[in-house]
Amino acid sequence: MRSVARSLVTGGAGFIGSNLARGLLAAGHAVVVVDNLSTGTRDNLADVAAEIEFVAGDVRDRDLMARLMRGVEWVFHQAALPSVPRSVADPWSSNDHNVNGTLSVLLAARDAGARRVVYAASSSVYGDTPTLPKRESMPATPLSPYAITKYVGELYCEAFHRLYGLETVALRYFNVFGPRQNPNSEYAAVIPRFIAALLRGEPPVIHGDGEQTRDFTYVDNVVAANLAAAAAPAEAVAGRVFNLGCGGRISLNRLLRELQSITGARVEPVHTAPRPGDVRDSEADISRAAEAFGYRPEVGLEEGLRRTVAWFAERLGVPATREPAAPPVAAAPDARHAWAPRPPTASVPAGEAAPRSGG
Repeated sequence: MRSVARSLVTGGAGFIGSNLARGLLAAGHAVVVVDNLSTGTRDNLADVAAEIEFVAGDVRDRDLMARLMRGVEWVFHQAALPSVPRSVADPWSSNDHNVNGTLSVLLAARDAGARRVVYAASSSVYGDTPTLPKRESMPATPLSPYAITKYVGELYCEAFHRLYGLETVALRYFNVFGPRQNPNSEYAAVIPRFIAALLRGEPPVIHGDGEQTRDFTYVDNVVAANLAAAAAPAEAVAGRVFNLGCGGRISLNRLLRELQSITGARVEPVHTAPRPGDVRDSEADISRAAEAFGYRPEVGLEEGLRRTVAWFAERLGVPATREPAAPPVAAAPDARHAWAPRPPTASVPAGEAAPRSGG
């Protein structure tokens, strides 16, 4: 009988990490979560607390990481100090957490003989280059300390694969959203902030003119991609970088109208000055991930928004729809307002990339 695969999720009490922990449990893995709870919360894991091993600790603690890594096959490194604005305000802390934390994880994984490290990279490494969609072959031009730290993490992953033979995969996340994302932080992402404001009847805040575009990606797509990247053949993924998005983009103004349609809220936004370090437009080319491990986003933007609104409404104790919703706003012909997933150029059957217990 094959043993159960043991997986370590760093930052597993955070938004993406907690969703990933559930995905691993559903796939039959034994799951260890480590989180210092600086941005994550135990509440994100409350319903699976009895099924996981949770350790309150910091990935920069090398002795702790060496202990936790024993017997681990798969490492999903989600731990980071997030947010571009936070890094602009405090670049030292972002570098300490994100660069030193990643190096600590890689060293522990190498020394313990872990099979593979899947690293949560970021689309912010592309900076503000006008070329769309973003392809992994494009040069990195990070604009913020946060983006720099995530790019350094990629370089360390590549170096550890090349120098020590540790299998590493870097997944560049494009604006992930979904349940368990915190809307209350000063550095909260735009979708949870918009949803929380609309459900409370408060004016959403848009930094800038709202015509900046993003490739928003529902969290279930990211969880599935992590599992597939962990199980894919080494020759297809090891030492490589992959975009994770939906392959489309939408302006923040259009996004707000979609959420107004879903919630029925008629609150108008407040516009403030643009934030330093923010990029203007972002859209992923996901063909490399499709070719390497069969990535196809199964949950589109509208369905993901509806699921997310429902989750937040339940948490806030308010109706998901404040009044009868208007019909969805038709997309403008301007590409800034378009959202249509760009089909990958090639793919492999998703079943071939599904993880198996025991690897």
